[in-house]
Amino acid sequence: MRLRRRSLLAAPALLAAAGASAQEAWPGRPVTMIVPWAPGGSNDIVARLFAPVFEARTGQPFVVENRPGGGGSIGMGQAMRARPDGHTLFVSSASNHVFHPLVSGDLGYDVREAFHGAAMWVDVPNVVAVHPSVPARSIAELVALIRRTPGGMSFGSSGVGSSNHLAGELFRMRTGLDMTHVPYRGGGPVLTDLIAGTIPLAFMNLPTVIPPMQAGRVRVLAVCTAERVSLRPDLPTVMEGGVPDYAVRSWTGLFAPRGTPAAVLARAAQLSREAMEVASVKQRLTDLGSEPIWMDGPATDRFVREEYERWGPIVRAAGVKIE
Repeated sequence: MRLRRRSLLAAPALLAAAGASAQEAWPGRPVTMIVPWAPGGSNDIVARLFAPVFEARTGQPFVVENRPGGGGSIGMGQAMRARPDGHTLFVSSASNHVFHPLVSGDLGYDVREAFHGAAMWVDVPNVVAVHPSVPARSIAELVALIRRTPGGMSFGSSGVGSSNHLAGELFRMRTGLDMTHVPYRGGGPVLTDLIAGTIPLAFMNLPTVIPPMQAGRVRVLAVCTAERVSLRPDLPTVMEGGVPDYAVRSWTGLFAPRGTPAAVLARAAQLSREAMEVASVKQRLTDLGSEPIWMDGPATDRFVREEYERWGPIVRAAGVKIE
């Protein structure tokens, strides 16, 4: 009886220790990081920058898997349905967690409830970019050009409901211009067609467009942020170009399916913070024009909800809907 009593008393502690050990063992196998856009976009770039650091810290592979389509909803749905054990993570953005749900009507689930935030990574400026053949070197000149162009001008974005799409729609709404949206499956394909001159104008994330901008293959007219960005202080804001009340921001963060253990989320947040402190990562983010804005999981969830509430009225006023 004495031995049995001791065993019963020890059982909860043993179970707790076993549970803690299981959580501490994360990751116990390769981790898939789903990016819901085609390769070459800002989410993809940052994910592939962080993944090697995660691997070095944990000894397990972190595999970036691109699942483009549906304005990010295909990859998001796959991540949401994954087993919530931390071995499938979702590299999301304002496009996936805010804009696309607002313009799509009913996804069949509430994205704010379907995922836990693990960590916020970076603030990503949007820009207005044109093909070098476009005879406009400022926002004021672009507005004047579109006004005198029969039928207006088309603009590309990384997809319906993306931050780039909303940047273009807000630009159209604030200027009253005739503009036609051309959606793509990610920032990479947009950039390919912009460089080729297939589309004259695109709203894009700064990290995606920096290399061709430096090579003179595209021309960036302005940043879509409220203030100039530290990396390129020479680039004016859209508001400085004469467009009133205009500011659009994007961001990239790490999320996990609801039900993922809190200890796993905390470890992912810790890994994210450690990655941001690696000198080569910090320099690369600076070179890309992305500003690190680390937040832990709960802070990330609060941030997403605030962004959702702020953009709801703007999206409704712009009348943007996925048919």
